Amino acid sequence: MAKVELKQPIVDEISEQIKDAQSVVIVDYRGLTVAQDTELRKQLREAGCTYKVYKNTMMKRAFEGTDCEQLSGFLEGTNAIAISKEDATAPARIIAKVAKDAPALEVKAGIVEGTYYDAEGMKTIASIPSRDELLSRLLGSLQSPITNFARVLKQIADKGGGEAAEAAAPAEDAAPAAE
Repeated sequence: MAKVELKQPIVDEISEQIKDAQSVVIVDYRGLTVAQDTELRKQLREAGCTYKVYKNTMMKRAFEGTDCEQLSGFLEGTNAIAISKEDATAPARIIAKVAKDAPALEVKAGIVEGTYYDAEGMKTIASIPSRDELLSRLLGSLQSPITNFARVLKQIADKGGGEAAEAAAPAEDAAPAAE
């Protein structure tokens, strides 16, 4: 069996992973401890991301003819690839969070929703909250005026209800006196 035949399934695996990806991030993991790498993998897995180490030549082949082809220039040295098919910001956000405790971890570049970003651009992407967090903020900001309006209506009703009761009480007292 030729070497090319052995490598093709790996290239196909990478191609399949990046095909419908929201984001693909190239990471230099050199210098990470086993504990740091384990924590990174765990957090990425929990966020629904794929994180794997492939040979650079395999990634280059898989990237040919795709948006990820722009990342081929970064495939030197020790690299891993983080891929998300759901949340476009998750890999960059998680890697940046883990990198605070593991300075050896470095994002080289990435493709997010079809757009290339260098390391600085990926830092900006990492600062974007998750989709769920953005939705909860939106719902909170929509809910706040409604809640405040309801509170004001209740205060008016409580205050108005008290005045209405007081106004009704003298009228009841006055009615028997009129008989």
